[in-house]
Amino acid sequence: MRLTRLLRHVVAPHWRTRLLFPKTALDAIEAAVGRAERTHAGEIRFAIETSLAPLHILNEMSARARALDVFAQLRVWDTEHNNGVLIYVQLADRGVEIVADRGFQGHVSPAEWEAVCRLMEEHFRAGRFQAGAIAGVDAVGTLLARHFPPVPGHPVAARNQLPDRPTLL
Repeated sequence: MRLTRLLRHVVAPHWRTRLLFPKTALDAIEAAVGRAERTHAGEIRFAIETSLAPLHILNEMSARARALDVFAQLRVWDTEHNNGVLIYVQLADRGVEIVADRGFQGHVSPAEWEAVCRLMEEHFRAGRFQAGAIAGVDAVGTLLARHFPPVPGHPVAARNQLPDRPTLL
């Protein structure tokens, strides 16, 4: 299993990520994040990683562990109300992980986050990468709007603490 996974990551071309998520798709995802953030007081970051380094694979790093690293690296935790959410897409493993800051504990269940991941993965399996990404952002936005409605009198631009643009790692 480890050898198969290593090969899958080593041969995963970064140019393929650009084919699956061209500039137009990144623009559409960025717009979806902006739209979603107008409906709640949370922050959404979207990150796409083609493959992991061979050392990570040999050390059996899971997609979840890598998502936690990316959460810290992108400083998603660094929001005023601990309300950041990372949507992490790992293409070589064909996986999606969602990492939510501690402000969501007790509000959104792990099953709800997991349902969003499976929704996105279903789209990705069918080759609908832009649609899957936007569906995931919209679903996360719906969860955040339910638990963290926008604060009256605080304009979106003033509370937007994290970039809306997806990050390619």
